[in-house]
Amino acid sequence: MNMERGTDTDQLMWRKSSHSGPEGGDCIEVAETVCAIVVRDSKNKRGPKVDLTREAWAAFLSSAGDCPVR
Repeated sequence: MNMERGTDTDQLMWRKSSHSGPEGGDCIEVAETVCAIVVRDSKNKRGPKVDLTREAWAAFLSSAGDCPVR
């Protein structure tokens, strides 16, 4: 990952969509670091995480609204 060395992702402020129900469902959680936006699966908090530049995250959010929901 490109996060700064020593960042403990357990200490990050993780956010989940307000559309996520109390059971969690199929959601992602995001957190911000100085260098990146970090994304993880809400059902697998110890699993892999993806870090994105702020520009890449903004592009993802911009294009996500264009995709039909299945």
